[in-house]
Amino acid sequence: MSDTVVEKVQAFAETLLRSMGLELVEVQFRIEGHGWVLRLFIDGKEGVTLDHCSRVSREVSDFLDVEDLIDHAFHLEVSSPGLERSLHSMKDFQRYLGKKAKVKLREDVENQRVLIGVISQAEGETVELVLEDGSKCQIAFEQIRKARLSL
Repeated sequence: MSDTVVEKVQAFAETLLRSMGLELVEVQFRIEGHGWVLRLFIDGKEGVTLDHCSRVSREVSDFLDVEDLIDHAFHLEVSSPGLERSLHSMKDFQRYLGKKAKVKLREDVENQRVLIGVISQAEGETVELVLEDGSKCQIAFEQIRKARLSL
């Protein structure tokens, strides 16, 4: 059920956000300490305002009421991904060229599984970081387990 909810909310939200000049970063639907949470992360070239989040929350809530996708209590949260946002795709790495990132790898590269550096290239399926010591490290996107911007 949660996959269906995510897919349908994602399709609706992408259309809505495109009309607002924003983009959908991620949709999560999972159980947490206080119950089920449907969480949408949204972003835009100029950032995201509280008004953006409120409007998206209202529109998604109305959509869920009409579609009746969730048959139990849940919390709806809409927010920006924050300053240390996750990087999920090559598009994310391309968007944040020149920014510092923390990258966790599936396997060691040069005896390290966690790399911190500035994203210098993101082409094809390869990301290049300039590490803190000035060296460059190329990483196949498929080897990245988790990545986020770093302050």
